[in-house]
Amino acid sequence: MTDRRRTVGGLTMLKPLSLEEERSLLPVITRGREAARRLEVGEMDVTTTRALRREREEGQRAESTLLRATCGLVRLRVTERGYRFGNDELEAAGVEGLVNALNRFDPEKGNRFSTYANYWIMKLVNQAIRQQAGLSETEMEHVLALQKLLRSDLAKKFSTKEIAATLGVSSAKARDIVQMNHDLINRRFETGDFDRGIEARPSLDANEAPHWVIEELQRLCGDDFDAFWQYAFRTMSIEEIAKTKGISRQAMSKRLEKWRKVVRESAEARRLQEWFDQQ
Repeated sequence: MTDRRRTVGGLTMLKPLSLEEERSLLPVITRGREAARRLEVGEMDVTTTRALRREREEGQRAESTLLRATCGLVRLRVTERGYRFGNDELEAAGVEGLVNALNRFDPEKGNRFSTYANYWIMKLVNQAIRQQAGLSETEMEHVLALQKLLRSDLAKKFSTKEIAATLGVSSAKARDIVQMNHDLINRRFETGDFDRGIEARPSLDANEAPHWVIEELQRLCGDDFDAFWQYAFRTMSIEEIAKTKGISRQAMSKRLEKWRKVVRESAEARRLQEWFDQQ
């Protein structure tokens, strides 16, 4: 069985590379990419083709090593944002950012890969958080700007006027942004959520659940009952559920968040939570 502590977004983590180890990989990656480009251009003699294929494969292995040695940065950034260990959606988004960074990384510029990758990891993690929270891009930018301001002086309590001046918005808008940030923080640590402890739950067939649970969830979630159930008990990943629905992972994530909210706010929320906690 795979140890989840050693995997991030499906990637097995390696020990972070030293500066010297990373630098030793960069020429291999550069040669591998050049070999891949030449192989796509046209036909060559057998000896040259074999040599280029070997260099391409060596470059791909070097890229894989660099990727897996850096994926711990994804988990670090997710946990720094205050989210619980093992948030699959955010870690998957972070790994997507890591892969984007690798595809765009130019070893010739001499920068450390982790420094370059950090931007892309945070970009996609923040995008996933925004989608989970149902915020617009502008609202998320304002929330991030507010968080940066608050971190600048942890001992200070900023007034609405100071926040408005720093963010360049009205006082009324500043109050809205403060509330959005408050809601986002509360959402991170929400204890009554129906995905709490989800990693420890075994897969459960809907036929094994009490009739009242099925009826209530079907009433609340409608046509998305199956998707909600599959996600709640990890019988399918969000990507797999999205594929069956013919929509993107991001769209499926937003839809599932909508139903989690509906279930949490339902009249039977407490009773449902108690049943979920027993599984």
